[in-house]
Amino acid sequence: MVVCTVGDLTLDVVVRLAGPLSSGGDTNAEIQLSPGGQAANVAAWAAALGARARFLGKRGNDEPGRLALAGLEAIGVEVLGPIEGRNGVICALVSPDGERSMAADRGAAATLRPEEIDPVWLEGCNHLFVSGYALLREPTRSAALIAVELGRTQGAEISVDLATWSAIREAGAAEFRDAVATVAPDVVFANESELEIFGELLPDTHWIVKRGARGCSFGENDLPALPVERVVDTTGAGDALAAGWIVGGPELALEAAARCVQRLGTMP
Repeated sequence: MVVCTVGDLTLDVVVRLAGPLSSGGDTNAEIQLSPGGQAANVAAWAAALGARARFLGKRGNDEPGRLALAGLEAIGVEVLGPIEGRNGVICALVSPDGERSMAADRGAAATLRPEEIDPVWLEGCNHLFVSGYALLREPTRSAALIAVELGRTQGAEISVDLATWSAIREAGAAEFRDAVATVAPDVVFANESELEIFGELLPDTHWIVKRGARGCSFGENDLPALPVERVVDTTGAGDALAAGWIVGGPELALEAAARCVQRLGTMP
């Protein structure tokens, strides 16, 4: 199975705090550098779960870009796309209970243009995952739509993850909804906050709603989350779930999410 993803490849700086931040002082933390970005995360987990995975997107011509590239390729993901400018860098602050907040600088990822999409990237694609980040604004929105058209010529199933309630609000929920409707995805992944701001479900689409510790709704089938010994970091768990579903369905989706929350960072 060939899984292609379109969106961001960032360098993630994951900071797991030992306690509350001390204003003006020091706070002990565990800090990790790794590749990140929703599309890169899904590709990495797809590769780890046995698929052939390709990431499609623009990355920076700088040290963060080189580090992110090396890390993603080491997992077995084929990385395709132009190289230009600064790479995106994400700082994820993880609280002691595993909840996270992110400060995002998408860098070059937000500048992918339609004319930069190469049809060769989609050859043999069985499933194309489109990150919601790619649909927020131009030019990446039009670039993603070109990728979708090319994916469909290959007979690929198309999925979209709504990705981020806060950025949807900033970009304009109605405009974002129109972009997703234009994709006409076979599958949409969303959490409850994203679903609330998105509004009415698109018809003729399979909706997978991620409910965190309460599990996941796969259409009309509600399944509980798998038990874990300890939640270390929830960052990327939804991306692992999406990859698991794409590769093997609901059971593998929940297994991948459970694996993800028990480690620091988004990578498998």
